[in-house]
Amino acid sequence: MDLSNLLPHIEVLIFASDKPLTAMEMTDLLNNAFGFMDDKLTLEQVQTGIEGVVTKYNADFYPFEVRESGGGWQFLSKKEFHKTIAQLNGEKFLKRLSTASLETLAIITYKQPITKGEIESIRGVNSDYSIQKLLEKELIIITGRNEDMPGKPLVYTTSRSFLDYFGINQPADLPRLKEVMGESLQEPSIVNYTPVVPEINPALVVSEEGELLEKSGPDQDEHLSSGESGSTGE
Repeated sequence: MDLSNLLPHIEVLIFASDKPLTAMEMTDLLNNAFGFMDDKLTLEQVQTGIEGVVTKYNADFYPFEVRESGGGWQFLSKKEFHKTIAQLNGEKFLKRLSTASLETLAIITYKQPITKGEIESIRGVNSDYSIQKLLEKELIIITGRNEDMPGKPLVYTTSRSFLDYFGINQPADLPRLKEVMGESLQEPSIVNYTPVVPEINPALVVSEEGELLEKSGPDQDEHLSSGESGSTGE
């Protein structure tokens, strides 16, 4: 099929789909649609067609674009039109995740697969409500149980809706912690610690009964000796 004839079919698939489509999915759909063709479309041909569609809608004339997000290709409005669209959806469009939900989601994102107990161990607080809200919003999913832990707790990971919600295509596209924190992420300092040994006064001794006594120094011994000899002489 000629590329100019292929582009409209790729466009309509992306437009009509209720979920992001991958290049492979589009290849299969197009080959099913044109089953009468002797030569099947290849993945490379469809990828070239997608590039053409992306280039077309990157023009300033269009208020939307074709982007790879949420695990596949989809039509998305351009950033400068977001406030206009927000009026159609009201508070639902503008509503954001709570701080607790964002904390929980961040832990799941970077530690997945993870159990509720592990999440709460990191946060230090109960996370039942946050996890429930994230499940309702379909930002996380339950992928099974950890068979190696006592009680075999449920395991949570992020979903494809999570990728779409944050405008990324795959978990590998997430920024690393060092990229997010920048210079504020400091390495621990190494301190050369030298233990302080208390000085012992050589003039002090402890008796067998635990009493603190004064030890006679050389001068004291000489003084006592001279005193004793003087009294003897008297």
